[in-house]
Amino acid sequence: MNGLSVEGLRKSLVVAVVLVAGLAGTVWAMGSRPPAAGMPASEFSLMDLDGKSHKLEQYRGKIVLLNFWATWCKPCTTEMPAMQTVYDQLREKGFVVLAVNELEDEARVREHIQSYKHTFPVLLDRDNKVANQYGVFGLPVSVFIDQHGVVQEYIKGGLLTEAKIQDIVSRIQGAASVKAAALR
Repeated sequence: MNGLSVEGLRKSLVVAVVLVAGLAGTVWAMGSRPPAAGMPASEFSLMDLDGKSHKLEQYRGKIVLLNFWATWCKPCTTEMPAMQTVYDQLREKGFVVLAVNELEDEARVREHIQSYKHTFPVLLDRDNKVANQYGVFGLPVSVFIDQHGVVQEYIKGGLLTEAKIQDIVSRIQGAASVKAAALR
């Protein structure tokens, strides 16, 4: 190989490294890493379908199922009746569902929620900021947050069932009871 081809190879390699680094930076900028169990949940503020602001901090003292979804996502819409059932059963006992819709038209989201008669709060993540905070890549994603604002479960994909939701909520409640007993 002569000097020109080696120099050409070096330039090509530099260009490739710059492109890969730029692409990696773009992918990283699309979202944060998913939170792990034991990490504090990222604070946020989003509007619901009625124009009311919801902040995660206002749900301290409750167990929160933060569910990222879209109307076009079949697994998302398939798991929503289970979320509704458990919400109806446990909301008086400190359980709340916050369904965060990603980037969809408000009218489409409203139509979907009304047709299925879901009553839990549906929040609009119009710029995908909250989904990015929670490292959401692909739907559905469910994050269970305890009474103190700490992530206890992060579920990507899969399908939430009534039994699965109840099991996770029971484990979170049980852990809180054990902690309370230890403090006495």
